[in-house]
Amino acid sequence: MHFLVVPRKHIATLDDLQEEDKPLAGHILYTAQRLARERGCEEGFRVVMNCRELAGQSVFHIHMHVLGQRRMAWPPG
Repeated sequence: MHFLVVPRKHIATLDDLQEEDKPLAGHILYTAQRLARERGCEEGFRVVMNCRELAGQSVFHIHMHVLGQRRMAWPPG
């Protein structure tokens, strides 16, 4: 399983978060957890956010990847 959590407010990268965005950041994390559980990931899931090109960010609007329903390897990438 793989889905995205994308806020409506435009913020280009994690580096662009401001103090006023703290409630939004918490809401994104809570939403990822809630949706992962609703989609059957009670045994675990991974949350990924890339910040800037070197880390693999290709869409410059913050978003969270949620992956689950399979065993994850470490290190990722």
